[in-house]
Amino acid sequence: MAAAPRIWDISQPLRPDLPVWLGDTPFELTRTWTIGDDCPVNVARLTLSTHSGSHADAPLHYHADGAASADLALEPYLGPCQVVDLRGAGAVVRPEHVAPFLAVDAPRLLLRTYDRFPQEAWRDDFTSVAAATIDAIAAAGVVLIGIDAPSLDPQSSKSMDAHHAVRRHDLRILEGLVLDAVPPGRYELIALPLKLDGADAAPVRAVLRSLP
Repeated sequence: MAAAPRIWDISQPLRPDLPVWLGDTPFELTRTWTIGDDCPVNVARLTLSTHSGSHADAPLHYHADGAASADLALEPYLGPCQVVDLRGAGAVVRPEHVAPFLAVDAPRLLLRTYDRFPQEAWRDDFTSVAAATIDAIAAAGVVLIGIDAPSLDPQSSKSMDAHHAVRRHDLRILEGLVLDAVPPGRYELIALPLKLDGADAAPVRAVLRSLP
């Protein structure tokens, strides 16, 4: 009998002390109804950024006429992927860093750049991705790029070069993944964005599943 597939949860927990981009909306969960003598249920209200935790950027995030989260096809967020350990890449992931992995039959590429994901505090020195790297992976047939950093572009970027390279090639983006416990290799990715009408991004519950 075949063993059941193993699952890795690569999502950040959404919680009140979740680190967020400077000036963005903190996560808050407020109880609006509470179980008691006059109420049979608990119900809560959420306040959060569309970019809270592990999330999928929609094209609307980086282009005024881009598609919103609710309008995105789901196929890019579901299927074979390759997890790549790039902790030695330095400040920027360049084409030569990903070139050895592009021959693998996995049209989704997830990049690990942190030694340990910074769950407790925001870090502005995260590893970004060069626009030329996006060009290279698109040429190899990659349809989605994911990263453990909070953005493909540096925190100080005003030109958003990597994001606009993604737009040129019509790729999809996952950011803020937690890949610490995942060995490099091939997996099945399941990371569907919430169907948020008009949203520039959406949180995901991202998981990896072992392949047969």
